[in-house]
Amino acid sequence: MYFLTGWPRRLLCPLRSEEEPFHIHPSSQRFYFAVLSETQLSIWFSRPSVLIVSYIESAKAAAQFGFYQKAEWKPDNSMIAVATAKGYILLFDVLGGGDDKSLYEPVYPKGSPRVKVTPGYKEEQCAPALSLEMKKPVDLEAPITSLQSLQEDLLVCTADGYLHVLHWDGLGSNGRKAICLTTIPFSLDLQSARGGPSLDLEGVNIRCMEYCVTLDGFAVVLSDGRLGFITPLSNTITADQLQGVWAADVTDGTCVAVNNKYRLMAFGCASGSVLVYMIDTTTGSMQLSHKLELTPKHYPDMYNKTGPVKLICWSPDYSVAMVTWECGGLSLWSVFGAHLICTLGEDFAYRSDGTKKDPIKISSMCWGAEGYHLWVLPSKLVRGSQEEQQQEEEEIVTPPQPSLQAGILQFHFIKSALTVNPCTSNQEQVLLHGEDRLYLTCGDPSQVHSTSDTHPHTHLHPHDGSPLHHPLNPDSSLSQGLSTLLGHKHWHVVQIHSTYLESNWPIRFAAIDTAGQCMAVAGRRGFAHYSLFTRKWKLFGNITQEQNMTVTGGLAWWKDFVVVACYNFIDQQEQLRLYQRSSNLDNAFASVTKLQSDTLLLNVFRDMIILFRADCSICLYSIERRNDSPHPTASVELLQEVSMSRYIPHPALVVSVTLTSVRTETGITLKAPQQACMAESIMLNLAGQLIMLQRDRSGPQVREKETPANNKKLLPFCPPVVLAQCVENVWTTCRSNKKKRHLLEALWLSCGEAGMKVWLPLFPRDHRKPHSFLSRRIMLPFHINIYPLAVLFEDALVLGATNETVLYDGLQGSSEPLEALFPYCTVERTSQIYLHHILRQLLVRNLGEQALMLAQSCASLPYFPHVMELMVHVVLEEEATSREPIPDPLLPTVAKFITEFPLFLQTIVHCARKTEYALWNYLFAAVGNPKDLFEECLMAQDLDTAASYLIILQNMEVPAVSRQHATLLFNTALEQGKWDLCRHMIRFLKAIGSGEMETPPPTPTTQEPSSTGGFEFFRNRSISLSQSGEAITTGKFNLQKTFSMPSGASSKGRDVECAENMYIDMMLWRHARHLLEQVRLRDLGCFSAQLGFELIGWLCRERNRVARVEDFVSALKRLHKDFLWPFPVIPVGSISSPLKNGRCRTVLSTRLLKSQSADSLLNSDMDTAPPQAASSNLTWLDGLGERPKNMDTASSAHSNQHSPQTHDAFLSLLTNKVEEYSVGSATDLTETSSVVDGDWTMVDENSSTLSLSQAELEHISMELANKGPHKSQVQLRYLLHVFMEAGCLEWCVVIGLILRDASVIKQVIGFLDSPEVPQETVQSVRNGLLAVDTWVSTYCLGYKPFLHLIQPQLQELMDSAAEQVQPESFQPTSQSSKLSGSEGLGGAALPRPEDSRGVAAPLGLALPSLEPAGGFPRPPSEDCPPEQTEEQGEEEGAYDCTLS
Repeated sequence: MYFLTGWPRRLLCPLRSEEEPFHIHPSSQRFYFAVLSETQLSIWFSRPSVLIVSYIESAKAAAQFGFYQKAEWKPDNSMIAVATAKGYILLFDVLGGGDDKSLYEPVYPKGSPRVKVTPGYKEEQCAPALSLEMKKPVDLEAPITSLQSLQEDLLVCTADGYLHVLHWDGLGSNGRKAICLTTIPFSLDLQSARGGPSLDLEGVNIRCMEYCVTLDGFAVVLSDGRLGFITPLSNTITADQLQGVWAADVTDGTCVAVNNKYRLMAFGCASGSVLVYMIDTTTGSMQLSHKLELTPKHYPDMYNKTGPVKLICWSPDYSVAMVTWECGGLSLWSVFGAHLICTLGEDFAYRSDGTKKDPIKISSMCWGAEGYHLWVLPSKLVRGSQEEQQQEEEEIVTPPQPSLQAGILQFHFIKSALTVNPCTSNQEQVLLHGEDRLYLTCGDPSQVHSTSDTHPHTHLHPHDGSPLHHPLNPDSSLSQGLSTLLGHKHWHVVQIHSTYLESNWPIRFAAIDTAGQCMAVAGRRGFAHYSLFTRKWKLFGNITQEQNMTVTGGLAWWKDFVVVACYNFIDQQEQLRLYQRSSNLDNAFASVTKLQSDTLLLNVFRDMIILFRADCSICLYSIERRNDSPHPTASVELLQEVSMSRYIPHPALVVSVTLTSVRTETGITLKAPQQACMAESIMLNLAGQLIMLQRDRSGPQVREKETPANNKKLLPFCPPVVLAQCVENVWTTCRSNKKKRHLLEALWLSCGEAGMKVWLPLFPRDHRKPHSFLSRRIMLPFHINIYPLAVLFEDALVLGATNETVLYDGLQGSSEPLEALFPYCTVERTSQIYLHHILRQLLVRNLGEQALMLAQSCASLPYFPHVMELMVHVVLEEEATSREPIPDPLLPTVAKFITEFPLFLQTIVHCARKTEYALWNYLFAAVGNPKDLFEECLMAQDLDTAASYLIILQNMEVPAVSRQHATLLFNTALEQGKWDLCRHMIRFLKAIGSGEMETPPPTPTTQEPSSTGGFEFFRNRSISLSQSGEAITTGKFNLQKTFSMPSGASSKGRDVECAENMYIDMMLWRHARHLLEQVRLRDLGCFSAQLGFELIGWLCRERNRVARVEDFVSALKRLHKDFLWPFPVIPVGSISSPLKNGRCRTVLSTRLLKSQSADSLLNSDMDTAPPQAASSNLTWLDGLGERPKNMDTASSAHSNQHSPQTHDAFLSLLTNKVEEYSVGSATDLTETSSVVDGDWTMVDENSSTLSLSQAELEHISMELANKGPHKSQVQLRYLLHVFMEAGCLEWCVVIGLILRDASVIKQVIGFLDSPEVPQETVQSVRNGLLAVDTWVSTYCLGYKPFLHLIQPQLQELMDSAAEQVQPESFQPTSQSSKLSGSEGLGGAALPRPEDSRGVAAPLGLALPSLEPAGGFPRPPSEDCPPEQTEEQGEEEGAYDCTLS
């Protein structure tokens, strides 16, 4: 509501004086402040905050009258009464200087548009020159305890028990009468008032008194500490016409302050608490409404040490009260007791080094205009002691400086726009205003910047003039997304235009539109508005127009119009005006409606305006936009008037008035949902009582199908019903959303210390007939930790703000100014979810079905899991820690409720891990055995949640059980490649084994390398990747040193762990064996790198067992698929005749095209060159009956002139048709060039003709085509190194083949000669290469050039074997150089058949099958290759295939 900001400002009195000011009192408008010191009366002005005049009493007069004590202003500011110590009332006339006399005037630069235009204009921005003249003093012959000003009278209470009534003007003896307190009858209520005077008031006087206009009576504190309320029974105050009531059981009252708007009386007590009383309207007795007191929870060291309450001050709008105690400190509370700020704790009370500060003691305080400032007079004791202290510290004795004497402190506040202008649009945005700036939370900063900074005017259309609906779609203009409202902590601060401010300070009203993009403010005269799109203020072009109107009933936005209820000084009439936002601010463009009576409040609902007027009537108007003139205008029409004078005792008591679509009976809503949007009821906050007037539908209902919106015949309203008490704010929305009806049709109330309440509609499920006994709505209270300022209905969030402090210890010692004792205050945005409170309240009331409907409608919210956790947590804490047994526990109901949602398992485990172990048994007794929940997680493949349950099992079960479950989870995690989890499981299993149950052990040493997992090897060493295998093996010693890791079992000194480590190693070995058997090399590498598995050592042991290659061809195909490595292709240039016309054209077999277009199922983007059409001459099928695959030739055929840019290739999948396409065989292709010689039609439009030679083009395209991603190359090279180290020569051959690295093959074949290599390995390599050769000849001609290159080695291998192989089989394509080894897929060879194991998917299919097996999960270090293969592939446009 109100928030402290910045440091207090200190005002120094320019007059030298030894006296300290001790009393301050504001004038009625709070523009002037009377400040008293012992013999001095000063008047200060509010803006600028300067001393205007000071009256200093002569020593002789001071001796006669005594020192000054209290002051009171006459309501019209023309006189001041001062009470003195010896019982005198001194009256001073306040005389204004002439018209031209000002003490301070603004000086404008030349050419400034602001000059004196209107009479009276100048005074409003100058500090006037005043003078004080003392009139005849009045002697009351007794010490004066209290002064109170009425319209024409001044009430003075004296210590002899009299109440004196003085006339401000006629001060002769006839002008005054005295009433003895003992003659006033006091009783507990007005009904039982006794006839005779009360006897117990002998010797008692009134210590403190304040008049309440709306209660028409005086709240008094008697000298014996009792509290009372005195009512005059007639218009005049005479002894026989006064009647008093007193509050039972209170005897320690110290002071009182009344709240006129809410009819409350706040009495301070010696105990330090403030009792807030209201008057019961039926009996007239005083009833305690609530207390304002510090709680031991928040202020454990101060709550009972504050001393008696010294002063209470209500803010000018009566929405907050400031309290100070004898021991010092300030505390701010909202009207119904929500605590906002207290300076007795946290940074206010402690320095940054932890030492305690003395709280500032206050002798007097009052609020400035509109509540933007609190003027505080610190007590002189504080200042004296501080100076002494500082002098001691510095050991310098300086004379006291008189200039310090008038240290008035000004605290700055910003307040919510809802305090004075509670219109609907202010309720969904948080809008705060300080005296010269606005704080708003709305608007996506990026969007606002983009529309405003680049072209401020581009979005403004000439007529509708509104960028409002341009960037936002209609829905978002109503409801800001969460991102914009919660995305950042910072406020959007808008400085109010200084030109407007200096002549119209203070700002009284502020409003923001529903989209949060436009603000309007109104000060003393006129108004101005601001747009976030243009970042510009609009002011009246004609100052006379601005100065001739004053806003009385507030501001609101309707679409792009500002709706203003104002008073026109020229016509002397109340008016309702609408100004269009994009037009100039001028009365010429305004639509004006004359009003009968003064407007007090204004609000907008859809296309209706609701006004509350000073004669206690409510008027409804309809608004319609008119676009007929060049400037759009709005026409306003009166719909209905409702008189409320029977129900409202005083118009000032109405805090807010709102039209809503809320109604009690939902039956009609179900039948006719369109009626939910209509204005169904009026909500009136009458001094904290929420009153609802519904439309009376009891009469005959006419069902017009098409009633016009401005239909004159509106239904009358029923008599009012009271919905709630102690209401500070009301939120409701006119939007509707079928999915979230509960939240959108609810009514939200903020009730001070009682928290919030929601009036929730209850819907029958599935449109069943509603239960007759089920009420249509239910009021649910709930507590929140922030002060609510806005409700986001769909998002189930409350937005607020809170005060934060920043300590400043800059100036220690004597120079430390008083304000540096305070921390610097800032205001932070806050938000809170409330859904769990409501769900819980519904479950308590056995409304589980409603709770379920509500929860399901919100299940998509990002913080829904958190809501569920909170609900379990709160109920668990309450029930498990309760001392008495709970007859009807709620936890089982909550647990059953949560099982309805998929989040059940993780909600329970997260909640358990955030609560203490002692409560677990209670929790799991309600939700089920953690072992069962663990198994459910495993079945649902939710491994992370299962891991959390494991921690619970470890604490609740014996080690054997947790080991068994951990093993299960470890195996599953290995299988799914969840490496992080695997690492945790290894650590966990070791912890169980070594008995370190309580503290999870540090990550064991075997893990260290996982952070730089083996795959990073080439990054960290400067080995060029294109280097041959020999180059790599030369660094053998270093490599071994880097990469051989001690296996888990070899940790020294921990014999206990040996068994445990062995157990873990067995599991790791088993998994590695499993991966190798399935030819999942990529996963194996990833597994080794991530878990620090010692791959080389293990492979050495498994060299002749599982690390053999059974089938070279399928292994080769599997590697192609896993590493996204393209199959090589033959460069067409090597077989084609010279190009015709310098362009490649391919004529395709029509039959082939047909078959593919019919079955095309797969699209793929590749960065490699699409396959050559000539490759269509390969045999398409393996003949084994799996689904054949081929490349869509539509985008192929530019291998010879392929620019190095991404081209689209389309894969089509021929579904299970085992047809032979006899498009010619591979041999045709090499022998004749019939296809190639034909006219090659170019099918791909993208490729442009490059002016490169054919050879260059061919080289480029081969280079691009035949290589896989760089990442895969790094990984393959690393694996090659590992297998080489481990001596797994068969795998080296396979990897050498895929890399087409002749030196590797050469090296391996060289090794095969050595005696250590077993004969079966030699045999296996030879047979494998023969099988590859056979496969290549038939299906993948791209490998031919490479096989030709390594022919000498192959020949050597064959010769060394017993049976000789015909060398011819290696000869077919000899044209290609070694270069084609590193080229790939631009030429002829793409359609790869699959063998019966279905391992090698064609290139485009690589990715879909990648998720479970191929994708390396996220590694610990950022450039470990795993998983980035996919990302990288996408960057380059490679292989991200989507099945259509």
